[in-house]
Amino acid sequence: MKNNNSGTYFKKVKGQAKHSFCNDYSTPDYGWNEIINFIPKDKVIYEPFYLDGGSGNYLKSKGLNVIHEKTDFYKKAKEYEYDFILSNPPFQDCKSMFEFLDELDKPFMLLLPTLKLHTNYVSNFFKGKKTQIIIPRKRVHFTKYIDGEKVKGWKNGTAFDCVWICYKMNFDKDIQYGS
Repeated sequence: MKNNNSGTYFKKVKGQAKHSFCNDYSTPDYGWNEIINFIPKDKVIYEPFYLDGGSGNYLKSKGLNVIHEKTDFYKKAKEYEYDFILSNPPFQDCKSMFEFLDELDKPFMLLLPTLKLHTNYVSNFFKGKKTQIIIPRKRVHFTKYIDGEKVKGWKNGTAFDCVWICYKMNFDKDIQYGS
């Protein structure tokens, strides 16, 4: 699989490259603000999915120590020195991502559709592990990108709800609401 984190993703499907634009959505600032009080300020954060660089820049503007570079998560995640992963990852191939996260065994906070909680791969990942969830107070309406450029006239109208799925974050409560 090649994931260049530039806003265009390629996935190997039965030996052929499949080009997909369905992963090119960024989290608006208010989506990050929902969880800002849950983010440990003394830790190094890895935000691996670059798109336009906006998420890393926004988190840095809040005084957080963030690694956010235009690199391949699957190639670089083991090379960087960081305490936890914080991201709105591409939704298309979460199964491979959770397999890789299991291998990494690093704490994380991931913004994912609630439907992902019903998948076998998420269930298998968290089997015997503690799951924590932060529920945003309002629906996150993502911004659409094509070829790394924000789509002009894009209407905010995300048709599904998302939650922050957390692993090894050691929050006081397992289910919490964003601020």
